[in-house]
Amino acid sequence: MASLTIDFFHDVVCCWCFNISSRMRDLAAEFDLDIRHRTFVLQASPAEMADRWGTPEDARETILGHWAVCRQVSDRPERVDIDAMRVAPFDYPHGMTAALGCKAAERLGGQAAHWDMFDRLQQAHLTEARNIADAQVVLHAARELGFEAAAFAEAFDDPATLRAVEADRQHARTLQVRSIPTLIVRETGARLVNGPREDLAAQLRAALRLVA
Repeated sequence: MASLTIDFFHDVVCCWCFNISSRMRDLAAEFDLDIRHRTFVLQASPAEMADRWGTPEDARETILGHWAVCRQVSDRPERVDIDAMRVAPFDYPHGMTAALGCKAAERLGGQAAHWDMFDRLQQAHLTEARNIADAQVVLHAARELGFEAAAFAEAFDDPATLRAVEADRQHARTLQVRSIPTLIVRETGARLVNGPREDLAAQLRAALRLVA
């Protein structure tokens, strides 16, 4: 039985989530954590991107400013390629297509598959400057991870997968999650303060003492 269960709310387009995901992978093994992945789509369409950020040019410039801050505190700054995304030949992507890919992976392979897909799509987004709002990019990532192409495409297109994404969004509202990444310890209700690996480890040790 896992020592703690952590709800991890994240969006593939979120650079802060990229920093946290690799740290939580290490900590999940060290502390025997059960990580439950929750999609939290910040903007679900080009229209929502425009409402939040303005023009595509303004969106790209503002968001890449966030990337720069994230890269400064990343454990793997070389994997955040700001220059490549700045000249990418598409508008900065919304997160819905990638969220559907993560949920399709989860439906076929459980939480571990969700996490593998999340990390692969973050790599496509942050390192390779690929358009993760393009369904073909998501389907290609699924094939790279070993999913059978037809089965994954069926799960990706299934309306139940969209409902699962929306259910995570509703669950976030219930828990008053308003930003990502958010990490909630189910046993205590505590929210981990995002930071370096050792800070997160200290918080997990404190949570374990509470439930011991």
